[in-house]
Amino acid sequence: MSGAHTASVEYLLRELTPQVLGALSRRYRDFGAAEDAVQEALLEAALHWPTEGVPENPGGWLYKTAFRRLTDHRRSDVARRRREEQVANEEPLVTGDEVELEVEQDDALVLLFMCSHPSLTATSAIALTLRAVGGLSTREIGAAFFVPEATMAQRISRAKQLIKQSNVPFSLPSDQERSQRLDAVMHVLYLIFNEGYASSSGSELQRVDLSSEAIRLARLLMAATVNMPEVAGLLSLMLLTDARRAARSGPAGELIPLDEQDRGSWDRAVIQEGTELVWNAMKQGRVGPYQLQAAIAALHDEAASMEETDWAQIHALYELLERMSNNPMVALNRAVAAAMVEGPDAGLRLVDTIAQDPKLQGHYRVDAVRAHLYERAGDQALALEHYQRAAERTASLPERNYLLGKAARLASR
Repeated sequence: MSGAHTASVEYLLRELTPQVLGALSRRYRDFGAAEDAVQEALLEAALHWPTEGVPENPGGWLYKTAFRRLTDHRRSDVARRRREEQVANEEPLVTGDEVELEVEQDDALVLLFMCSHPSLTATSAIALTLRAVGGLSTREIGAAFFVPEATMAQRISRAKQLIKQSNVPFSLPSDQERSQRLDAVMHVLYLIFNEGYASSSGSELQRVDLSSEAIRLARLLMAATVNMPEVAGLLSLMLLTDARRAARSGPAGELIPLDEQDRGSWDRAVIQEGTELVWNAMKQGRVGPYQLQAAIAALHDEAASMEETDWAQIHALYELLERMSNNPMVALNRAVAAAMVEGPDAGLRLVDTIAQDPKLQGHYRVDAVRAHLYERAGDQALALEHYQRAAERTASLPERNYLLGKAARLASR
């Protein structure tokens, strides 16, 4: 089975997930059970479709399979026998691939807001949405939050139980509720995009289906909100980052860092769209973290080379962003910008302080940044040591190969 065909099946499954989950949740009013059933149906499809072929009606196939799983679970639960009998009377067994999904245009948006219900903590809401809408595995979500897979699995399970207990209807919330849940929804899309643009683990550097889906959902969210500059900032950040995607990898899928990329292959039309979005958003005077990150991305995209980049302005924006977000990864990026403005020693001093944050203990990016700065400072021995350590700690094969390649070049000098 070709990799292209497998990828097309994965993309189709990801596209159908919110449709099938939305249809089941809307009809049976049990989001948790529907999500479990859809996950099982997706697994079965992933096992059979690449070898047996995609059904003529893939949505109907998934819906039928998920429905059967949902029915099986209800039959196996003794405490629900009475409800199972009622459901059996109300809903005939679905048969055949001719089933038509009851798809509504905003199902994905409904799921986004549903999973950001106020009864959930922010981290639980984000984790649940990443699974229900983004299709990420529990392991990938755990990596995004720097927690073990088992811990994240417990959070997702509790979140689904709270959704069930809240009896929240499968429909878009009121304008006031949308405003309250917007931060969590945006963070979800941000994490989905990041996982797609730079996969945290595995053999693939990028998962275009995820980053493209995040952009699609961000456009949908922007169209559904009014006068929300941070939503525009989020979409702008995604566009300005994704515009460089074609230059980020070589013929064999290897990682190409920003300073080595062919800027002529960046998508200038997308860059223009993203730049206009962020500058128009910032003119409204309510600047937030996504707008700041988008502004930084715009400065990178507008520069003709690394040397001509306005590093002083980027450093100033990172300082503001760090005060606003208190994110250790932002602090690491500020250290790199400081090194470009004040020299590598200034950056290394910042990293020494930043590395004390418990969230960064053992994270490969600390060593990767140190290696880069030591190399700029001319200390090849320490740069080699940290490149090798970073390679040992990353779960991404392309990242590991890139770091080992940097170490090998240093060792051969």
